[in-house]
Amino acid sequence: MSKATLPPINWLAAVVLLTTPVIALIAVPWYGIVHGFSAAHWAVFVLLVALNGLSITAGYHRLWAHRAYNAHPALRWLLALFGAAATQNSILVWASGHRRHHRHVDDNEHDPYSARKGFWFSHMGWMLRHYPAGRDDFSNARDLQNDPVVAFQHRYYIPLALIMNFTPPLLAGLLLGDMLGHFLLGGVLRLVVSHHVTFFINSLAHMWGRRPYTDTNTARDNGWLALVTYGEGYHNFHHMFQHDYRNGVRWYQYDPTKWLIYAASKIGLASDLKRVEPFRIQQALLDMQFKRAQERLQRAGNADAWRDHLEREYQQFLSFLQEWNQIRQHWYEQKLQRLAEKTAELQRNWQQTTMNARLKELEYAMRLQRKRLRHMILQLA
Repeated sequence: MSKATLPPINWLAAVVLLTTPVIALIAVPWYGIVHGFSAAHWAVFVLLVALNGLSITAGYHRLWAHRAYNAHPALRWLLALFGAAATQNSILVWASGHRRHHRHVDDNEHDPYSARKGFWFSHMGWMLRHYPAGRDDFSNARDLQNDPVVAFQHRYYIPLALIMNFTPPLLAGLLLGDMLGHFLLGGVLRLVVSHHVTFFINSLAHMWGRRPYTDTNTARDNGWLALVTYGEGYHNFHHMFQHDYRNGVRWYQYDPTKWLIYAASKIGLASDLKRVEPFRIQQALLDMQFKRAQERLQRAGNADAWRDHLEREYQQFLSFLQEWNQIRQHWYEQKLQRLAEKTAELQRNWQQTTMNARLKELEYAMRLQRKRLRHMILQLA
């Protein structure tokens, strides 16, 4: 794209994204050298960074963009408010764009932050201009438009973002002393860190790491990246199984977002946690292993024996899939049968209840009739 055809600059995004790092790089070190930062300063900074980051990963991403679980209203409001503090646009805009990214991943024309356009573009360049792929289109987010929390946050996003960016660090400064120091760390530096931690998922997580589940897109699994992105670094798994509330699916994989959602479910703040079936995970892993084995065989000089062995393994894999599908079909049939039996039982209970009620009505009506007849007899006497 030539300079003459470049889309217009998004001045609001450009000012926020380009000036805050400059302020952080200059003002934070200067203040640290001249005045110093205490343990309280850093504790508030870490807390606010975590609240912002987890509000994006557990809220914007896994709750609203992918509907990977349901959340109690109290948790939803908390995630919406601190998500606004992360200053990455409203839930509606963010989640709609992210759904478009998953649908058109790596498509330079339709993926808002396609990694195939390079690191700079996918990291933050896509936000600095009004590119066609990044235009708001909420046709894929009707459910979010009907969500009262999302609708409120979208309507009042600018004032909420300003309040949530300034109030927490300044309140900490008021309570603990040194409002400027807390604002520089908990306000400015926190915002810059929150931004680029999320941006790493769009850029580095599509360029650095392994692809154990699928190679149909650029998304990668990277444990090191997961350490700084609250578990989002397991991005290859996520693009394969986007509706799972987990990104780090193995027990040892660092995914604090997954742990937060699971913990919330234990105290009644989250429910309906979606998990992909383990068999499907194994199927994806085996598919990739067979694909890589085939590629190795094509490069090998004398691989006839290995080719026969691989064919036998693949046939066994297909038999596993066939049996699994049969078991699943049988399970669904049994479930439907149980549902039909339960429906029939409910219908019988309803009919019995209706009949009992009608019998009581008839009994009462007959009592009234007896009273009327007695009254008539007395009148005729």
